Amino acid sequence: MVAARQSLPVTRDSITHKFSIGRHEGYLTIGLYPDGKPGEIFLKMSKEGSTLSGMCQAFCRAFSLSIQHGLSVRDAVGRFKGMRFEPMGETSNPEIPEADSIVDYIAKFLELNFAEPPRRG
Repeated sequence: MVAARQSLPVTRDSITHKFSIGRHEGYLTIGLYPDGKPGEIFLKMSKEGSTLSGMCQAFCRAFSLSIQHGLSVRDAVGRFKGMRFEPMGETSNPEIPEADSIVDYIAKFLELNFAEPPRRG
């Protein structure tokens, strides 16, 4: 069984969120479907090295393709939240005071703002 990809419209709404983890500042942009659900993510880190930049881009592409092929935000968050690697530590977001990594921060942000409630029963 192959899931069909649900592409976003050519022109779409998005939100951009500025954050920092330790001394690393970043901008998370989330492209939205017309119903307000996220369909893609982009990440720009300031003072980034080529390895960090490449890994961030790879993560964003994988995450975006996953949700475009039907993985729910809640399920995606469950797979990425809690990943632990540098940079980590205090954040600039009072709703997410600590992050175990950039991936953990993004998962927590998406969970707070976009995850549907868990199904009951």
